[in-house]
Amino acid sequence: MQTGFDDFLTLEVNNLHVDVLTGIYSEETHLPQPLRISIRARLRIADHYEPGTPLTASKNYMDLKHAASTALPEGVHFTLIEAVADHIIDTIFLQDDKVSHVEVKIVKLALSERGEEIGITLGRGRK
Repeated sequence: MQTGFDDFLTLEVNNLHVDVLTGIYSEETHLPQPLRISIRARLRIADHYEPGTPLTASKNYMDLKHAASTALPEGVHFTLIEAVADHIIDTIFLQDDKVSHVEVKIVKLALSERGEEIGITLGRGRK
């Protein structure tokens, strides 16, 4: 019986706090802005995961964290947070060809006055 649902595996890293040179204010002050970054990466999956299935059948979560932190170039100013998201996505696609789609959500913490989440979500499929 066809249910209409495909099997999938999504790795997630949520709510990373990263300071990035971004936006017009950052350009004027040369000070990084605090961002909250969450990443969802969809992968081609194995037929089944057994207790001894090696990590090569999936992806290390820390690769996602690296793409949103230490892989961001130091001293580079991103005018748009969309460019930050694209850099993260490009890094993840370069890391592993099993990744078929990446979604990055970025919240600009400096804009929040009462807990609002103001920012963007950018998703791209592998081309």
